[in-house]
Amino acid sequence: MKLLEGKTAIVTGAARGIGEAIACKLAEHGANVALTYVSESSAEKASALEQKLMATGVKAKAFRSNASIFAECESLVTEVIREFGTVDICVNNAGISKDNLLLRMTPEQWDEVIDTNLKSVYNMTKQVIRPMMKAKKGSIINMSSIIGIRGNAGQSSYAASKAGIIGFTKSMAHELGSRNIRSNAIAPGFIETDMTQYLNDGEASKAYLAKIPLGRFGSAEEIANTTLFLASDLSSYITGQVISACGGLNI
Repeated sequence: MKLLEGKTAIVTGAARGIGEAIACKLAEHGANVALTYVSESSAEKASALEQKLMATGVKAKAFRSNASIFAECESLVTEVIREFGTVDICVNNAGISKDNLLLRMTPEQWDEVIDTNLKSVYNMTKQVIRPMMKAKKGSIINMSSIIGIRGNAGQSSYAASKAGIIGFTKSMAHELGSRNIRSNAIAPGFIETDMTQYLNDGEASKAYLAKIPLGRFGSAEEIANTTLFLASDLSSYITGQVISACGGLNI
């Protein structure tokens, strides 16, 4: 059974890792997917993913768009509406980390993380709520992090951006609920992707695993499954929530 037949989803930061897994999962369940990437170096991979999704029988298109820039988000959503007709699901997944102790962190490093991780969620949500309000339905899914709940030394900018996403998500649930638009967040724990190469370090790996009740790191596929749930009507009475997909790390 396909849970998203005929729906259109935007997935930011979809050229790799969790974003790529999410795009594939939504397409597998019948959603047409507009996926974004930022750097020219990701263009080839994004194009390959576009072709992969289209091979499943859905419509897909890769857009080069920087979610931290308001005007680019505005242009993106306008193009998606022109190409796909509507937006039913928005997955705000674009994110980076620039880890450093606060004593050594530059203002530029702070701003880059806040803009990419948090401002991007404002930028994209601002654009998609108009077509969603017109349709009187929609699901907005914001990628936070367990670090936004627990904090972590050397990750103050990342933690602040991901905690901000949680507050924004809950506020949108209050604002948009009467229009049948749901707003939820996912807080992944330690997920094995190319952004988390440090998890492969022997001693560091053991230290992290010792804190996780399930005793293992998560996969991008598992985060994609959580996203599918929140994107579909299976979660039709869920809004303003944060699902911690972290193997029990935050209990």
